[in-house]
Amino acid sequence: MTGKRSVWLRADDGVGDWEQRKRRITAGLEAGVDWVLVDERDVAKVRELGDVNVAAFRSDADVDVIGEAEDGEPGDDATADAYIVGKDGEGDGTVDLPSDFSGSADLTTLRRDDNRAQGAYVRIFDEDYEAFAEEAARDADFLITVGENWQIIPLENLIARIGEDTTLIAGVTAAEEARTAFETLEHGAEGVLLDTDDPDEIRSTVDVRDEAERETLDLRYATVTAVERTGSADRVCVDTGSIMDHDEGMLVGSMSRGLFFVHAETADSPYVASRPFRVNAGAVHAYVRTPDGGTKYLSELQSGDEVQVADTNGKTREAIVGRVKIEKRPMFRVQAEVETADGVDRIETLIQNAETVKVATETGRKAVTDLAEGDEVLVYYEDVARHFGEAVEESIIEK
Repeated sequence: MTGKRSVWLRADDGVGDWEQRKRRITAGLEAGVDWVLVDERDVAKVRELGDVNVAAFRSDADVDVIGEAEDGEPGDDATADAYIVGKDGEGDGTVDLPSDFSGSADLTTLRRDDNRAQGAYVRIFDEDYEAFAEEAARDADFLITVGENWQIIPLENLIARIGEDTTLIAGVTAAEEARTAFETLEHGAEGVLLDTDDPDEIRSTVDVRDEAERETLDLRYATVTAVERTGSADRVCVDTGSIMDHDEGMLVGSMSRGLFFVHAETADSPYVASRPFRVNAGAVHAYVRTPDGGTKYLSELQSGDEVQVADTNGKTREAIVGRVKIEKRPMFRVQAEVETADGVDRIETLIQNAETVKVATETGRKAVTDLAEGDEVLVYYEDVARHFGEAVEESIIEK
């Protein structure tokens, strides 16, 4: 399976008593981990702490369930999102591996028709446990592996052999180990199981996850061929829930194939104070790039949407829209030409006629009011057409 990278936080009784586990889980919730892995009896307690996916080590023993429904059955708050076999079993070496995997109790639980478990936990002691993990991957939605003696080689082997059969989660104890896991054999593991009490390390691992998800864009320069006053239009300011740096902004344009880099309002001016959460993006018809690689019309944006923030080196991150301000303002039409494999292509955008609106040029930030024919402006260009924001192989004329 493939999908979004994830951080799992280990918080079963192997890491301490409930108070220790609670502190670890709380730190994970504050940092933004995706999953918490606990013992089955703790599922309801985790639900009370916050909103997070909960995986539980499956236990066949009687469980003192918190949060029972009126009929005595476990309530929703006591039900995990995924159950994992392997702890105190064959997966962690408590029970010896059978010579024939068809006799494995862990694998039998995974294969049960009642979907009793969705994942397997395997400590990789040697090649036999590697083989056991490969076998578990055939039936598990999640395969959690912890390297005991070697970490990189077994992970490389598993990534190469199991392909997309399962979601591979690699055990780590630090953010740098997580970075290595995400980058191994280029594809990397889909997730990491982090085992640490250090809140800083938990936050750093979540940051590594976010970095692994983000794309780096190949920005280039286009030559300005015209800057013209066009009269008034409905202009959109995108106010995000994030503070942007001096070299960050958004990619906006009238044509989806060519988007102009418009700086965030991070600089003070004689006219207004800086608003580093804002990009004065352009007119309502324009496209803005989103974190999934698509686009939206500026007029579509509303509070809670995600937009892509980029820096002048092409590094990207996501930001949440806090509000969108649409007001009638005087505009410029900026036209530019970009070199392509087939020659030269023309792109353009409408942008407010205001000294506080700045674009990135080859010589640095420049107010759009100072922009002139011949200037080189930073753009993102991709020779594709778009339909409802999605790239399509189709001939579409934009002019």
